[in-house]
Amino acid sequence: MFAAYLAATLLAATLTGSAAIANLIGHDYPKSQADLTGVPYSWMLPLGILLAAGALGLLAGFVVPTLGILAAAGLVLYFVGAFAAHLRAHDRHFGPWSLYFLSSLAALATGLIYH
Repeated sequence: MFAAYLAATLLAATLTGSAAIANLIGHDYPKSQADLTGVPYSWMLPLGILLAAGALGLLAGFVVPTLGILAAAGLVLYFVGAFAAHLRAHDRHFGPWSLYFLSSLAALATGLIYH
């Protein structure tokens, strides 16, 4: 079971960390998503910080399991909010979203089962 937990958590941390970096450096993809959903650019830094905190929390969960579970739960909620923002904007392209959401959900599920 540890192998599944390790794989799911590392995948989620990697994906979330890359999304955090994209937000923090002002990459075009997060900006295009912000334009699409009506999210102001001023939110890019706070959203990037939340993603970075989630990715680091997942990794810290290897040392403090409760922290990893809380980080995974927070990321699941973050991506539920992103889903709602895309629905509100009538955007039905959920391919990238599903990758981030399902990896966070897998990290949460395996973390709860393993610990």
